[in-house]
Amino acid sequence: MNTYIEQYVSYLNNVKRSSANTVSSYIRDLNKLDSYLLSQGKTVNRIAAVDLTSYVLTMEGEGLSQATISRSISSIKSFYMFLFKQGVVKEDYTEQLKPPKIEKKMPDTLSVEEINLLLEQPSRQTPKELRDKAMLELLYATGMRVSELINLKLTDLNIPLGYIVCRDANKERVIPIEHAASVALVNYIENARSNLSADSEYLFVNMKGDPMSRQGFWKLLKAYAKRAGIHKDITPHMIRHSFASHLVSGGADLKAVQEMLGHSDISTTQIYLKGKARRIKEEYEKAHPRARIED
Repeated sequence: MNTYIEQYVSYLNNVKRSSANTVSSYIRDLNKLDSYLLSQGKTVNRIAAVDLTSYVLTMEGEGLSQATISRSISSIKSFYMFLFKQGVVKEDYTEQLKPPKIEKKMPDTLSVEEINLLLEQPSRQTPKELRDKAMLELLYATGMRVSELINLKLTDLNIPLGYIVCRDANKERVIPIEHAASVALVNYIENARSNLSADSEYLFVNMKGDPMSRQGFWKLLKAYAKRAGIHKDITPHMIRHSFASHLVSGGADLKAVQEMLGHSDISTTQIYLKGKARRIKEEYEKAHPRARIED
């Protein structure tokens, strides 16, 4: 490995305390750059800005994805900033490098009909299925992340006022709870939870009385999706996307959806507008008498 790359990796490990995955990605990206420069008779500390531009064009010519190219550019920019600060290069050659604009795709969601099918699956005849019903209803009612769901405490819930306090790594937010989720929660707490655990502070517990795990919830979600005849590769995050998509399609204020999801930037929430626009177009083409007339 090039000496300068080794020095940079040492900096990432010992100064920035970067994660192993991050360091591995940087090494992979920079080794590819080093190989390209050597093939051109260059080294990482003896280049011009045009050499980096040529490398980006080469990646594009190889058909690499925009995400891969964007990540590589980010690695290169960070590396050359390090070299510049160390005095290895006299200027930052990456100033003109611009990552390709990555178009955000509309995330996979379930239809309202599929959501209803899923939520109908727990029989509500055993403590486990009463718990499962409450978890599924609450996940769709709030759009919270699965990590937030399984870490809820009893004290986070205020059913009389119809809201729940949801906490992520950085902050907390208050999310309203609709009627069906409230009913399922009350049923679970009054008729099932004490059979699973009498003293846990966590709202949802497994059959041993311990807090629910991500893996445990993932398994029950997959099982109920299969029972409902839903053939999509369902995930807890798909329920979150469905929650947001259905709200936006129903006319909910985007800022309110952003706050419920806990997005720091509204541009992240705006992706759900694409689904709304697509559905409007589909309805237009089905209903307008001249929508399908060709020249």
